[in-house]
Amino acid sequence: MDLFSLQRQLGGLTEYPLEQWQPAFCGPVPIRIDRDGSWYFHGSPIQRPELVRLFAAVLSCVDGRYLLTTPAEQVQIEVDDAPFVLVEAVWLDDGRLQLTTNLQQSFIAGPDFPLLLQPEAGSGQLLPYLQLKRGLRAKFSRTLYYQLAEQAQEQIVAGERHYMLYSGDYCCRLG
Repeated sequence: MDLFSLQRQLGGLTEYPLEQWQPAFCGPVPIRIDRDGSWYFHGSPIQRPELVRLFAAVLSCVDGRYLLTTPAEQVQIEVDDAPFVLVEAVWLDDGRLQLTTNLQQSFIAGPDFPLLLQPEAGSGQLLPYLQLKRGLRAKFSRTLYYQLAEQAQEQIVAGERHYMLYSGDYCCRLG
């Protein structure tokens, strides 16, 4: 499997119904997403942003395995932490929080895309992640985390200090 073969399989599609495809599993391929959300093939950075966005559109996480799924085959890739990094936040007029990833994907924090505190891979430190569809998640960049922490409301719950963030009516614990 090579990058251009994957791109050819997906290039003509406008929607990616991964759940409907039942391709053969072809094993791992040397694609890796590092802790900063950068994609690599055989250890070299993938320089074409459109190719990265295409692969991200067919990425899922099933039972802890990160998979790229096409109509013809399914391959496993390596992800160091979370495949996406949240780099920007915008408060919409209705008070909801819109978060944008390093790949220009935008999500509204709320019940469909909840904010979760989870242990960071490697360190085990609790960090906020945004839960996405298909078992994926996005971690907050350090800069964005500190920007939002300044806007969080401190609350004491069961004797512990928590920092809460609101997106419309949705309340989430930032730390």
